[in-house]
Amino acid sequence: MSVDRRQFLKLAGLGGVVFASGLAGCATSGAAAEDEFYFVQLSDTHIGFKGAPNPDPAGTLPKAIAAVNALEIQPDFIVFTGDLTHTTDDPKERRQRLAQFKDMIGALKNRNIRFMPGEHDGSLDKSEAFKELFGETHYTFDHKGVHFIVLDNVSDPAARLGEEQLAWMKADLEKQPKDRRIVVLTHRPLFPLYPQWDWATRDGDQAIQLLMPFRSATVFYGHIHQEHHFKTAHIEHHAAKGLMFPLPAAGSQPKRLPLPWDAAHPYRGLGFREVDAERPAEYKLTEFPVVKA
Repeated sequence: MSVDRRQFLKLAGLGGVVFASGLAGCATSGAAAEDEFYFVQLSDTHIGFKGAPNPDPAGTLPKAIAAVNALEIQPDFIVFTGDLTHTTDDPKERRQRLAQFKDMIGALKNRNIRFMPGEHDGSLDKSEAFKELFGETHYTFDHKGVHFIVLDNVSDPAARLGEEQLAWMKADLEKQPKDRRIVVLTHRPLFPLYPQWDWATRDGDQAIQLLMPFRSATVFYGHIHQEHHFKTAHIEHHAAKGLMFPLPAAGSQPKRLPLPWDAAHPYRGLGFREVDAERPAEYKLTEFPVVKA
């Protein structure tokens, strides 16, 4: 990049918390400075949700979109890590909510957008409605020397990737050199953060083992509606905040109930993040809040 965006954000008073991660000093393929880039992660928009604790359920996603559109330098791409909509038993309503989400994100200036389902989008119909509007639920893409793998750990109601998807992931990784930077995007955490609250993937350990030979492997996910950072050996896992309601820390209360709305600090706990892919093999995370217009 030609300018230091984080310095600009700091001077402009727009930046949130910055979290640096990665394997400094790790040798990687094509480590030219011009390969640096950044993307924006948004998660858990839950379109169709109504009631407590969010008195503005129709306003939080548009506020986040406006904030992304206002970024001084637009991201290389944007990713939504699942739960685009709130669950419904009605297949027609499910499609209407997905269509509403798609219409709403049409306001984004950046049209390079990647999607994946959350369990609210796909666990009741194996993501059939999602696929009608957004395409495949697991896929790969490459961007400036980084290999991205999008995993689907929600279409199976049992919260599994499944043997077929794991075999697909294994075959894909076998084609990658061990110094290739790997980024996994998914909805649920791959590690057992708190299985009692469905904060785990039942066969996620197998996916993590497939990533172990790679010197730079990082996972970005949603689902838990809060910022969270964890390491499995050298593999880092970063959860993003949600855009409808925050959830409590794992095990901090008896039930997984949304945190109450704070009228004195509206939209507290909601937000999105920037991910700067820098060299050598480092990611810098900048957290942005949802703010009242």
